[in-house]
Amino acid sequence: MFNGWFNGEFARCMARSENNLWIATAVTLKNTFFGFVTGVSSGFAAGLVLGRSDRLSAIFQPFITAVNSIPRIALAPIIVLAFGIGDTSKVVTSWIVVVFLVFFNTFEGARSIDEGFVNASRLLGASEWQITRTVVIPSTMAWVFASLTPAISFALIGVIVGEFIGAERGIGRLIIESEARAEASGMMVAVIVLMLVGVALSALIWRLQAYLLRWQQHNLAE
Repeated sequence: MFNGWFNGEFARCMARSENNLWIATAVTLKNTFFGFVTGVSSGFAAGLVLGRSDRLSAIFQPFITAVNSIPRIALAPIIVLAFGIGDTSKVVTSWIVVVFLVFFNTFEGARSIDEGFVNASRLLGASEWQITRTVVIPSTMAWVFASLTPAISFALIGVIVGEFIGAERGIGRLIIESEARAEASGMMVAVIVLMLVGVALSALIWRLQAYLLRWQQHNLAE
């Protein structure tokens, strides 16, 4: 397996081509980023709205539970058929994997807010938007960030699964092409790159969490 590192297969993997390692990594990272951002933003917004509204929660909860019970990976072939083998299908696959993870964390975070803070804000004359901005959102941030580290990994997984099924470029296609040519070294290089990308993305999320929640860490230290 490791002979490929010395017989030129690694060099061919890195060489200029339509889907070389650099282009494949860039495409996969781009789709992961868009899938992650859209999944987090839509999951956060939906979780916040339903978490603060008992009526909307009662209406939509059965449908959300039903859709969430479907294995998201099983939807990947349908998404590729609907959106084609381009980047859009990879972003949608990544989004559908991430959105429920962030939604449920945000929903529980919004539900767990101490109503005493909300009532005190209303007593002081705060509007609903001011309560949401100054009380609800900061109180749910710890719950949201608890979901971001697994969410970035799942976003990457969703993109790779979409590329396995059908893609023009990307690391997933690179792995499939290496498998078709029985090039174990090419597959190993792609897997190692995925591992490094996952570690780097998780580290970025941890740094962002440490910066945005520094007030909470300061309170815990005291």
